[in-house]
Amino acid sequence: MTRRITLAALLMLITSAAFAQINLPPGKWWRRVEVIRFLNLSEEQQDRLERVFSNSAGDLIDLRADVDKQSIALRAALDRPQLEREQVRQLAQRVNEARGRLFQRELMMLVDMRAVLTDLQWNRMRNQLDRLVEKKAERQQQRPRLR
Repeated sequence: MTRRITLAALLMLITSAAFAQINLPPGKWWRRVEVIRFLNLSEEQQDRLERVFSNSAGDLIDLRADVDKQSIALRAALDRPQLEREQVRQLAQRVNEARGRLFQRELMMLVDMRAVLTDLQWNRMRNQLDRLVEKKAERQQQRPRLR
């Protein structure tokens, strides 16, 4: 029973963290032809966005690795036959802190990328992304649920 409650709490933690993440297109979206056309990105803007990404990439790799490392430690603690409540709490705190550092770095990269775009470009991209998120949510609601 305790293990189920702990696993449910862990799933809630992971789910809430996923919703908190920044919604940007995956990959180097500023190099995709359809995005370049849609936002009317100049070569200079594409190059500046590339520099922002390159300057952030190393930090993001390290921070994601830390989140993974802390998550593995937490999962290992949860898989033990005898749960140690305080240890699980401390490990969960480390996961949360690692996610927070990753989120902050991603956000600062977004701020730097936002500074490259005009207000019109930013608004067009945000509107498009909002529509994609809504469509994804609709598809998930339409899926049959397993019981």
